[in-house]
Amino acid sequence: MFPSQEEVRRIRERFPVGTKIVLDHMGNDPHPIPDGTKGVVKHVDDAGTVHCTFENGRYLGLILGEDSFHIDRERSVTEMLAEAAQKVPELKQPSKHRDTHER
Repeated sequence: MFPSQEEVRRIRERFPVGTKIVLDHMGNDPHPIPDGTKGVVKHVDDAGTVHCTFENGRYLGLILGEDSFHIDRERSVTEMLAEAAQKVPELKQPSKHRDTHER
């Protein structure tokens, strides 16, 4: 049975494009992706399937209630700095001003 349009809207809000996820366990897939594999959400279709690209190169749709996965809350230092640079323009470009004071 397909989810309602409202349920699909909520899934899309919860897992927007670019969301990093971690696969906990796949349901009845004959060739499951290993537990613990990380992925990135590419889109959520009209059936509410969360399509992801995984770090092992596979691309697969996950089904809520059938497959178990969660949002990856871990962020690398590089990701945190990139996010900070988006918020603080001075962090994007190194300063071109030199300290000209003589000591």
